[in-house]
Amino acid sequence: MIRQWLLWAVPKTLTLVRRYRPFSSSSSGGGVVMKRVTRANFESALEGLRAQVQEADFVAIDLEMTGVTSAPWRECFEFDRADVRYLKVKDSAEKFAVVQIGVCPFRWDPSRGSFLAYPHNFFIFPRKELPFDGPSHEFLCQTTSMNFLAKYQFDFNTCIHEGISYLSRVQEAEALNKLSSAYENELTNSINTSGENLEIPIVSTADLLFTERIKNKFHEWRNRITESSCAECYVKEKTEHVMTQFQTIFFKMRPAVTLNGFNSHQMKLIQLVLRKHFKDLVFIHAQGEEVMLERKVVYTDSEEDKALLMREVLEDLHRSKEARVRSAVGFRHVIDFLVSEQKLIVGHNCLLDIAHVYSKFFGPLPSSMMEFALSIHENFPNIVDTKHLLNSSHVLQYLMKKNSKSLSSAFSLLCPEASSDSPKSAHSYVKFEVQTDETGLSNWTSGAKHEAGYDAFMTGCVFAQACAHLGIKFDLDSPLTNLATNDKLQGYINHLYPSWNSGTVIDLSTGFEKAESNYKRKYPTVLFSKVVLIWGFPSKFKPKDLKDCISKVFGAGSVTSIFFLDYTASLVQFSKEEYVNDFLMLKDILERNDNDPISVLHPLAELLDGGNTHAADYDTYRQICSAPASKVLFADQAEAAGIRWKTLAGCQNSEAWEATSMNGSSTFTGVRSHELPNTHQVSCEDILDSLYAAR
Repeated sequence: MIRQWLLWAVPKTLTLVRRYRPFSSSSSGGGVVMKRVTRANFESALEGLRAQVQEADFVAIDLEMTGVTSAPWRECFEFDRADVRYLKVKDSAEKFAVVQIGVCPFRWDPSRGSFLAYPHNFFIFPRKELPFDGPSHEFLCQTTSMNFLAKYQFDFNTCIHEGISYLSRVQEAEALNKLSSAYENELTNSINTSGENLEIPIVSTADLLFTERIKNKFHEWRNRITESSCAECYVKEKTEHVMTQFQTIFFKMRPAVTLNGFNSHQMKLIQLVLRKHFKDLVFIHAQGEEVMLERKVVYTDSEEDKALLMREVLEDLHRSKEARVRSAVGFRHVIDFLVSEQKLIVGHNCLLDIAHVYSKFFGPLPSSMMEFALSIHENFPNIVDTKHLLNSSHVLQYLMKKNSKSLSSAFSLLCPEASSDSPKSAHSYVKFEVQTDETGLSNWTSGAKHEAGYDAFMTGCVFAQACAHLGIKFDLDSPLTNLATNDKLQGYINHLYPSWNSGTVIDLSTGFEKAESNYKRKYPTVLFSKVVLIWGFPSKFKPKDLKDCISKVFGAGSVTSIFFLDYTASLVQFSKEEYVNDFLMLKDILERNDNDPISVLHPLAELLDGGNTHAADYDTYRQICSAPASKVLFADQAEAAGIRWKTLAGCQNSEAWEATSMNGSSTFTGVRSHELPNTHQVSCEDILDSLYAAR
């Protein structure tokens, strides 16, 4: 079957065309020509990318982040349930920053018989662009990730100083709502009708002299306005050399002066003078050049004219602030038109990338995997994970043999002509041409591995080559049909790995996980109802010690597997579900009778030594993972999550737990096992029996 399939692929040479720039796949570092995008050239790059995406057959993406896991125990393990795995992905996307995004549209050109690739490397930085946008952004940096970026010559200076900022959809909506509310309030309070009752706060003799002088100047200026035409007034001022602070201008077809050279205290005095002595003069903040606000005094001939002026000024300011919000959207414009174009999106092991896209550009991540998956599917209806493609296709598995399924390994093996790390081959199936233009040559660089733009290019090449191996034909002089609807890809679209060791894939169209048939588990299949969480035990305990300790009580075959989260916590899977409750009940009784000779001699006494050992069912593990803190040690995380009790048996209501922790209660003690009704109570006789069994 495999040999027959291999004959279907049409051999083609894989090459990279050097256009206008002296870069090629064979150059040092194996780079290709790649557009480097910062905030300086973002607008122009955006327009070009928009046209390229519209014509693309698929778009490959890749992200570089400041970290992956906020604590060692937040790594994804085989013992993690689907909801726990999502909580860990969610935590990572919420706490770390994206510093680079690669976007590479690919278009099949039948006249050339090749894919045209347009790799873009965007530097991203969550800069605070709006003065009314709350506090500055904060994010974590993981030392291993930062060292990894530095190892591959990541340009941190460009990222920080020239990175493109962004607002999520939710942040933009909140900013616009704040502006609308502020606009309505300002409009309501724009005219102060109680000016006649205002008193000038005389702080010093200088204030007294200043207010009298400014009052006289405004009297003179208003008299010139009312006694002659504005044009005559303007000429008169020029010939008489009137002080520059009171030269007449026109603002919205009304006589006005721009206030320059006054400090903030003097400005307050001017406003008070105007309100008390001049009902027809209005102090305003008007939008000047660029983003600067200019302070002006405008003459109005009636109360109605004054109200109209204030409305016009406030509308101008509101429109200006709205424009600033729209401008602050930044890189999200790229995400928005990727969504609007509904193109096939290709990533490699990309669930975390997609979670970052949601967190940074859509809004806060949903609380459940299903809600997240369905929302992503609504925005990006077709996503392919090349890691899943390589692992699940028998044809591709045969080609990869036992090679790593990492992106660089797959690229070297499947696309040797584009990789300087592998020997050239005459058996490639797809040709690629990297496209540039003649404008802005300083913005083009030679990309290399672990730059987001280059990794996106590699991802797209691997996908196109994989499509050829799956039997999808790229014919000369024939346009490419929609890949998202191709029958040969239907088993791979919208299936993403939640983690490399989960043994499952997530179907974004349904939100459910399903088992991956060819995954080889390191541990026995986990039945979560049989799992108990233990933390805070003595640091000398090793997995074998813990297993021996428990097996002495429940029997040699009672413990199926043990997984240490770190040296302070472990997940233990029992062979029988009832052992979970028996263990928790027994632990609680032993601790309540810790001075009893029987308890001291019990095999579990060594585990409970020190009085800090806690235990609960698997749901408590999920609850601790959902807490926002990220302490290095799991035992510290449990304490930060507000857990004070030592043993929790039975089924606790998770909503109640979350409500309690959200209320900030530091006295939450949980439900102790002796307070829970249970038909399987452990008595002192049971303790004695377990002692005899231990012998």
